[in-house]
Amino acid sequence: MKILNLKHNFLFRCLLCAVLFVSVFVGSLSVVYAQSAFDDPGSRSGKNKGGDLTTVGGKIEAGDVTLGSSSQVVILIRNDSGKPIKPGTISLYPSSNVSANVGENECEAGAISPDAVCAIALSVKGLQPGKFRIEMLMRHDGRSKLITSTITGEVERSEDTTRDVISDLETIPSELKFGNLKNSRPLTRSIILRNVTSKAIKVSDVVIESNEQAGYSFKSDCDSLLSGEACIVTVTWAPQQRGPSTGVLVIGHDGPTGVVSVILDGEYAPEKASQVDIFPEAVPGKGLLTASQTDIDFGKGVEANAAITVSLVNVGDTPLKLGEISLSNKDNGVKVAGTGCKPGLELDPVEACPLTLIWEPVRVGAVVDDIQIRHDGARGILVLPVRGEADRAVNKDSQAIVFGGEAGALLRAIPPVSSSEVSGGGEESSSAPSRRSSSVRGSGNASGALEGYKITSLARNRAIVSGPGGSRVIFDGEETMIGGVVWNIKIRSSAVEFASGGQTVLLLFDRSLSAFDGNKSSGGGGSSSSDSSSSGDDS
Repeated sequence: MKILNLKHNFLFRCLLCAVLFVSVFVGSLSVVYAQSAFDDPGSRSGKNKGGDLTTVGGKIEAGDVTLGSSSQVVILIRNDSGKPIKPGTISLYPSSNVSANVGENECEAGAISPDAVCAIALSVKGLQPGKFRIEMLMRHDGRSKLITSTITGEVERSEDTTRDVISDLETIPSELKFGNLKNSRPLTRSIILRNVTSKAIKVSDVVIESNEQAGYSFKSDCDSLLSGEACIVTVTWAPQQRGPSTGVLVIGHDGPTGVVSVILDGEYAPEKASQVDIFPEAVPGKGLLTASQTDIDFGKGVEANAAITVSLVNVGDTPLKLGEISLSNKDNGVKVAGTGCKPGLELDPVEACPLTLIWEPVRVGAVVDDIQIRHDGARGILVLPVRGEADRAVNKDSQAIVFGGEAGALLRAIPPVSSSEVSGGGEESSSAPSRRSSSVRGSGNASGALEGYKITSLARNRAIVSGPGGSRVIFDGEETMIGGVVWNIKIRSSAVEFASGGQTVLLLFDRSLSAFDGNKSSGGGGSSSSDSSSSGDDS
């Protein structure tokens, strides 16, 4: 009995060992089969004819993605079936701290042959630090109709970034610094907005938050931006107060983050105002009026009429039109000649015109005046100082009066004066010459020939004229040459008329040369020279 029991125990143990051996063998076969799924796709081509599309490697590790940058992840798709399978649409479901889109899809080229492999490249952009997960679904016409793949990784912050949230709109630059402004001129800078997501983003609002005195303004053409599309926002800075100027450009949109901002910064430190130069700097597109002299100085010791001519030049790049030309003080004897530069005259670039100033001192002493020349060029006005010092005033009673045209004809039509008008009494001279020569030589402006001549003695029918060539006696009605011009002479009560061609010049008698006594009666004669001249004539 003992022997039989021992045999039974031995057989039971052998049977138990056989069962365990078979279990271990079968288990080892299953493990080997599971591991072979990661081998070469062609190693199981003859055993799995009833397979489908699969992702090579299963779960995919994307590694680390830097915050604000993009990384590419490649997914391989293999056909484990025995017939071609055509892939369909791909859907991505990323976590909130990343954005993902399909960069390149080789599988959409056509049906995938048995045991063939194709690649899909995904672009992953980090928005917030932390771990991320992306689920990819791809439809196909195989047996399962759908395959899935999981991509995992982590978004890490870079060393040079200080932002925890990266907006869907990228701003270039991220901060707008105008720097230190010293001149009082507005500055304009541009900001580029770019859509860095895979979907279209609509810009809803653009505003600048700053103090009113900061001087920031903007213009924008941003509306709807497709993936990768960009637009420009221009910001102009025109500060109104000295010191730092800050602001924030806020841009609202319909993306996941909803808003993006750009810091605006600048400092206005103008230089102290300095004395303005007479001639400003040239400005593009404007005429610039300059003069050949920075001031007009008649000098010292002026005793008679003086004149100075300066050139006004347009050194700009466009034509310039002169406006009003005037003096600040009109009672000091300075006047502007009517020739040369005149109001309404247009000067082309590098063109010039002469400006003549004439000074007839009306009193002894210095003249302090300025001439103002208005124009439509840069600055709009040119002011030149006028200086001089006179030692003697000009006696206007002895100046020549020039007539021409109708005025000269009217003056010559006045009847000759009587002897009583000249000597102050007596009968009219019946023998006063009234002849007038019809042939008068001289042309042009003949009045200049009498420059410097004065009437120093005046009688009934004759007078003494003194000038650069000395003194000489002239008679009423005679024709004589003075200063190279032939004149017709007519004696008047207090002047001598010189006529040549169409011009008539009156030389007034210089009363300062007369010995007239105001206490005597007017019948006593106008001057001693007149009396002596009259007595000489009577004899």
